[in-house]
Amino acid sequence: MEFDVLQLKNHLLDLVTNRVLLCAAMAWFAAQFIKIFTSFRQETHFSFRRFLLGSGGMPSSHSAVVCATCFSCGILYGFGSAWFAVSAVLAVVVMRDAAGVRREAGKQAAVINQLSAELEKRRKHKVSITLAEVLGHTPLQVVIGALLGTALAFFCQSFLFDTLFGAI
Repeated sequence: MEFDVLQLKNHLLDLVTNRVLLCAAMAWFAAQFIKIFTSFRQETHFSFRRFLLGSGGMPSSHSAVVCATCFSCGILYGFGSAWFAVSAVLAVVVMRDAAGVRREAGKQAAVINQLSAELEKRRKHKVSITLAEVLGHTPLQVVIGALLGTALAFFCQSFLFDTLFGAI
């Protein structure tokens, strides 16, 4: 098997011009950027790490990404396509997880942190471990993220990418 540089170049070009992937990335970036302003009351300073890797907060970047992916597939391949169906199921699962399981895990982390703080006051050897409490999203955060992702999908696929890449 030979290494074909031209084929690799074509694969990379396909990857960086993938309209669905680009729209999903833009939705993630937009949601994370908005979180800088919506979490200003809780955060005392800007954290680049939180911007890149943080979860929780308004709006849900998970919801924005999966809805941007889902509606991009619908716009590009048809709302009756398998691409749309698979991405719609994925979107429902991810959003349900964000507002359900991960949110409950965050509540449990808060209680465990409280218990740990109380126990630490009574211990001679202090071992402080704090769990992340902002893991999931409220239903409103999920809905706003979904609306952001959907709006970006229509904007990107109907206007922006046609301007950048030409109509398909």
